[in-house]
Amino acid sequence: MFVFSLRANKKRVFLMVVLLLSIALGLFLTRNSDLPVTDDSGISLKAADAEQRIAFLSQFGWEIDEDPVQVEEIVIPAEFDETYEKYNEIQLAQNLDLSNYAGKTAKKWTYTVKNYPGYETENSCIRANLIVFDGAVVGGDISSLEQGGFMQGFDFPAQQPRKSE
Repeated sequence: MFVFSLRANKKRVFLMVVLLLSIALGLFLTRNSDLPVTDDSGISLKAADAEQRIAFLSQFGWEIDEDPVQVEEIVIPAEFDETYEKYNEIQLAQNLDLSNYAGKTAKKWTYTVKNYPGYETENSCIRANLIVFDGAVVGGDISSLEQGGFMQGFDFPAQQPRKSE
């Protein structure tokens, strides 16, 4: 049997507490430093609360109903199929990358867009989807619910003619 003893004096206890606090602080800062605050173009990605999510979409010129249509937890697949690969192409084009969050659980916030060009009077069919992980936007889109609709990144489009139905 092996016994190890250490005499505790005030100096050793103080150094041990400082060491443990330093490690805890380092882990906390490292964890939070991975969170995107802005993208390369200076767009704020903060989305921890309703005000920040609305401000995020406003940066692109979108006007939305402030109450989300839907809020759900989603799991970003660990391995992307063809559909997720195509969806991630939209994300990559807007300086986001869902592959960084593969296998993680995120929240998807869906809002009604009120000012999509050509749809201003029919705003109930255009949606803004925000994928939020740990208080930051990591993906999302603007899309149409109508049959044969569209899906695009967050950039506000130039006036476009509507598809003929």
